[in-house]
Amino acid sequence: MLRNNKWLLRLFPFMAWFPITGTALRGEVLAGVIGALVLVPKAMAYAQLAGLPVYFGLYTAFVPAILGALWGSSRQLATGPVAIVSLMTAAAVAPLAVPMSEEFVGLVLLLTLMVGVIQFSLGALKLGTIVNFVSHPVILGFMTAAAIIIALSQLNMLLGIPKGRSDSFLGDIWEMTGYLSQIHWPTLAMSVFALVMMLGFQRIKALKKLSVLLAVVITILVSVALNYEHKDRASLEQVAEPTVRALLVDFAQSKDRINELMAQSTLLATELRALRRDGEARAITDLNHRINLLELDVAELEEANRHRLHEIRLLQLVRVVDEQGETVALYPFKQRPEGLQTDGLNWKVKGVDSQGLNLTGGGDVVGSIPSGLPSFRIPPLSLDMIMALLSAAVIIALVAFMESISMAKAMASKTKQKIDPNQELIGQGMANIGGSFFQAYPATGSFTGSAINLQAGAQTGFAMVANGLFVVLTLLLLTPYLYYLPKATLAVIILLAVTSLFQIKALRHTWKASRTDGMVAFITFAVTLLAAPHLDRGIIVGAGLAILLHLYRTMKPRVAQLGRYKDGTLRDVKVNPELPTSPHIIAMRFDGSLYFANVSYFEDCVLEMVANKPDAKYLLVVGDAINMIDASGEEVLHHVVENLREAGIEVVLSGFKKQILDVMRATGLFEKMGTHNIFATENQALEDIYERLGEDAADDLFCRVPVRG
Repeated sequence: MLRNNKWLLRLFPFMAWFPITGTALRGEVLAGVIGALVLVPKAMAYAQLAGLPVYFGLYTAFVPAILGALWGSSRQLATGPVAIVSLMTAAAVAPLAVPMSEEFVGLVLLLTLMVGVIQFSLGALKLGTIVNFVSHPVILGFMTAAAIIIALSQLNMLLGIPKGRSDSFLGDIWEMTGYLSQIHWPTLAMSVFALVMMLGFQRIKALKKLSVLLAVVITILVSVALNYEHKDRASLEQVAEPTVRALLVDFAQSKDRINELMAQSTLLATELRALRRDGEARAITDLNHRINLLELDVAELEEANRHRLHEIRLLQLVRVVDEQGETVALYPFKQRPEGLQTDGLNWKVKGVDSQGLNLTGGGDVVGSIPSGLPSFRIPPLSLDMIMALLSAAVIIALVAFMESISMAKAMASKTKQKIDPNQELIGQGMANIGGSFFQAYPATGSFTGSAINLQAGAQTGFAMVANGLFVVLTLLLLTPYLYYLPKATLAVIILLAVTSLFQIKALRHTWKASRTDGMVAFITFAVTLLAAPHLDRGIIVGAGLAILLHLYRTMKPRVAQLGRYKDGTLRDVKVNPELPTSPHIIAMRFDGSLYFANVSYFEDCVLEMVANKPDAKYLLVVGDAINMIDASGEEVLHHVVENLREAGIEVVLSGFKKQILDVMRATGLFEKMGTHNIFATENQALEDIYERLGEDAADDLFCRVPVRG
């Protein structure tokens, strides 16, 4: 009954799942649990990639996963955090706020809401085909560059060295090479250990699906057993060397001053928005001036602190302790005093503020994860921030949907299920809109999770509902056990996950198929890599270039002057120069739609052919390849018919499709030409033309269709 109610299914597509038998329900739950066991550690890893605390990955694997399954059209598609969207999220928000900060989190939630609204709107308006504007070569180039960026972004976690954050990703990576002498060998050993385990378990068929989970459990146990993490807190006064202490104090004071100036700038920006509504021009100019001065002061302080931070990252400190193991003083490693008791560790400065230093002497671990479900939180709505994030939100919405729909279609070919792209857009939009109110960052269809659902035999989206519920259990019961999970393990998970994004083989295939498309893919790859962290620029440049090249190609489609081949068909005389043509008839074929970009070229070609055959009485336009005509195309065709008729040349059309003829009827061109000049095939047109020519074409019989005896 429900399945026959199209309106109800449009509003609540998940009703098509019912009724579900007990056996089928057990299968769905099993598929969901298996998927969740793999998803939980990956979700935390992807949150780290997005510049967020790891538990945000679990939040993204909860609400969006359930909503995407309920309102999407694919019954196997797993919605959740993925590597490419995680990276794009960090790239979009990092220029506006410091990763892990409260402001950063707020902007991410706003971005999630915007992505969801864009996707939902496109689906509701049935504009799913808009994703076709981003061509396959553009996506190939973008994903390959993104894979390299993701892999390089994890080097600091794999090696235990610092990594800067600036407006140039490649500049940050180059700066990071200066810290290679500070490789934390226990962190590197943990990375190698995790990598070997995951690759080893994947070779064992029974453990392949659980390879990531097993590596996570084992590295947590090793981390606890070896006391992998060492953290401490010290005051600035405990730094014994005056020069080093002054460096740290200057950095902390400048940091506080930057925060004060940014707070002032935010208040002035709020006043400015209010004044703009009232139209007080002098006050607006004054506020703009004050904001600009504050921004210059902030930029100057940030530049100074950037140089200080480089020196701070190079510091290696030893901790002098008393008999109880409490910190007495901190000395640079090379200036450590003789005879004083130390704890035997080399400490690095993890963070500096006016209250003191955060020190680390071991490897990074996940740390405390809040237990419980994500609380309801309204994303901060700010017109300035919406405008700043708009281009990134559009790009993320399109890229995320393309990843989802490509996976959904691939699975549909195996399950024989019909996929509705617009309904899938609505489902993804609902997932992100709902997720934004429960502290999720942008989610999309996951290749790994979807493949697991398919292999586990999921028949309905209830598998993803079960998946989300298992994540709930993790948030409620298992978070304390994840404290000692090394971040190096998460980095290895990301590293292995992005190997599928390296599309070298597909890029090579694209180059062989079309040099032009190959260049588009390469340029997209290069721009994405060079512009990082502004990943949206790569997509925008690539998509724009692909559209321009398409327009360029269609501006000058192939135009063939036709002659009669020995089998009776009409073929291009440029390809077959020996073909006979008629002095009385110009036969041409136009291999493209007639629209504003190429109508001038069409007219030029017609005039050139007429000039080359001044005695011709008829122009036959073979239009089998013309699929569309716009107002410009109709107008030029109209002029060609009129002008040639005045010159004594009749225009005859053949093979024009219904949609073209409908336009001609609506504008009066069909009536002007007359039905006697419009034919279904070129042979019918030529037969009629020769009948009209009569004795004038008696010597031109070789141009007729050969008579088969």
